[in-house]
Amino acid sequence: MNWIEIILSFFVLLGGLFMLIGSIGLARLPDFYMRLHAPTKATTLGVGSLLIASMLFFSIKNSMFSIHEVLITIFLFITAPVSAHMMAKAALHIDTRTLDRTQGADAHKAATARSNAPGTADKQEDSED
Repeated sequence: MNWIEIILSFFVLLGGLFMLIGSIGLARLPDFYMRLHAPTKATTLGVGSLLIASMLFFSIKNSMFSIHEVLITIFLFITAPVSAHMMAKAALHIDTRTLDRTQGADAHKAATARSNAPGTADKQEDSED
């Protein structure tokens, strides 16, 4: 086993470990917002590690730099936070239940109470005119 195989094995194992942790977090965490955090952070790092291993492997095998994995990594690191943000905003919009121990639950309750207060819909319509 040469040093390249050791490096590739490290990145593949690291990626698998991160993806396993993200998957366990998705299955085990009790709240939507907690479940949203695990896959977007850990799984993104896991896929990134696997893509680094793939980039190294194909760069060495073909004796030229592999650009495909770099493009996939850039796309992944741009789209994963955006999609997580959009899911969180949608969950706030439809007033998804949170646990009391969820961080930011007080701010979420205050924001939904403010938006559900009587007369706020009329004020929003007046301000748009």
